[in-house]
Amino acid sequence: MSETPPNTLQYRFDGPEDAPVLILSPSLGTTWHMWDRQVPELARQWRVLRFDLPGHGGAPAHPAGSVTELADRLVATLDELGVQRFGYAGCSVGGAVGIDLALRVPHRVASLALVSSSPRFGTADEFRQRGVIVRTNGLDPMARTAPEHWFTPGFAAAQPAIVEWAVQMVRTTDPGCYIAACEALAAFDVRADLGRVGVPTLVLVGSDDQLTGPAEARTLVAGIPDARLALVPGASHLAPVEQPAAVTDLLVRHFSLAWQDTLHAIPVPQSVPSVPSVSAPVAPVAEIAPAAEQPHPSGAVRPDPYEAGMKVRRAVLGDAHVDWATAAADEFTADFQELITRYVWGEVWTREGLDRRTRSAVTLTALVAGGHLDELAFHTRAALRNGLTPTEIREVLIHAGVYCGVPAANAAFRVAQSVIREETTPRD
Repeated sequence: MSETPPNTLQYRFDGPEDAPVLILSPSLGTTWHMWDRQVPELARQWRVLRFDLPGHGGAPAHPAGSVTELADRLVATLDELGVQRFGYAGCSVGGAVGIDLALRVPHRVASLALVSSSPRFGTADEFRQRGVIVRTNGLDPMARTAPEHWFTPGFAAAQPAIVEWAVQMVRTTDPGCYIAACEALAAFDVRADLGRVGVPTLVLVGSDDQLTGPAEARTLVAGIPDARLALVPGASHLAPVEQPAAVTDLLVRHFSLAWQDTLHAIPVPQSVPSVPSVSAPVAPVAEIAPAAEQPHPSGAVRPDPYEAGMKVRRAVLGDAHVDWATAAADEFTADFQELITRYVWGEVWTREGLDRRTRSAVTLTALVAGGHLDELAFHTRAALRNGLTPTEIREVLIHAGVYCGVPAANAAFRVAQSVIREETTPRD
C-alpha cells in the first residue's frame, strides 16, 4: 500500500464497484477489522469502504486534533475517490465523525448509523487525563484495560483470542495519534446541534456498554429529529464484535429502508462545496451573535477576549478546576475571576508567540520563583495536559533551582512529585 498523504486516510473497499457506497468507521484504539464480521453481508448490497484512524492499523501517524479534522480527511479521501453520496456507520469516535458530516455536509450523507456513540464523550478532563497517562506510560495501560471496557465479562472469558486481538490493536497504535484523538474527544460536544441532523439515523448501543451506554444513546435519539434506538442485549462497547449477527441485521435493515427514502431526495449540487476548514465558521456570519467589543490601543475594535480566555482556561486547567474556581466566586471575588479569564487567559495564553508547552514551562519557573506552591500544583497538572513529560518538568525545576534558589526548588519538587504521581498512575 502506498504512503497515505497527511490530509487523507488509509482505506479499503469491499463489494461491487457499481453499488452505493457505505462507510464503516472504527472506534478509538481499533482498526477497520472491527467490522470484519459485518462486511460479507453488507457487501452484498453496498460497496463498503472502511478506513483506519491516523496511526491505527499501520496507517501513517499524522495526528488529527479534532473530530472536524478527521471528517475533513475523510471527505478529502472521498473526493479523491469520486464518492459524493454515501451511507455512514461509525462506532464511538467514528460516530462523532458521522455527526460532524451530517451537520456540515448533509447533502452527501444518505443515511447515518451511530454505534456506541454520544453527543459528548464523558468530560474533557477524563480524556485529557487519558492523554497524560499515555504520554507518560505509553499505551500499555490502555491496552491492558481495553477488554474490560469493550466487552462483557462473559464474552471476554469465553473469547481469549479476541481479547488478545483487542489488546494488540491498542498496543500497536501510535501514541501521538491516540493522544490527539483523546484531545479531539475532549473538545467534542454537539448536544446543542443535534436538532440540525437531518438524515435518517439509527442509534445502536449495547445494553451493557459502560462507556457510551443507553443513556447517551437516548440523548442522541431525543435530539435528532429522525432517529430511532436499537438496544443490543448482551453487548458492551464493541457491539459489532461481540454481537455481530444482531448488529449486521440492524444495519442491513436500517440502510435498506432509509437509503431508499433519501438517496434521491436531496439533489447533489453539480459543484459540491468543499468541507469548511477547521477554523472556518459553520454558520453564516449573519447568524453569529456579535461578541462584545472593546477598543484596541491602535484605535481598532476587536472582540472581547473573555470567551476565548474561558475556552483556553478550561483546556489547560481542566473543567473541574475552573468550575470549582467560578462556583466559589462571590460578590467580593467575581470581578477578579473575570479579570483572570479575560486578561491572563484571553490576552496572554492565546498569543501566538509561544506554544502552550513553553508557556507551561515559563509559568512553572515563575511560580517557583514566587513560592506560589498552591498554584504550582494545578499548573503542574496543566503542564502535563499541555504535553510536558515528567522528565521535562523535573528539568524545569532543576533549572529553576539554579536561578530561584535551592529551597524554593526543593519545595516545588515535593508539590510536583505528588501531582505527577497522581496524574500519571493508570486508573483501573
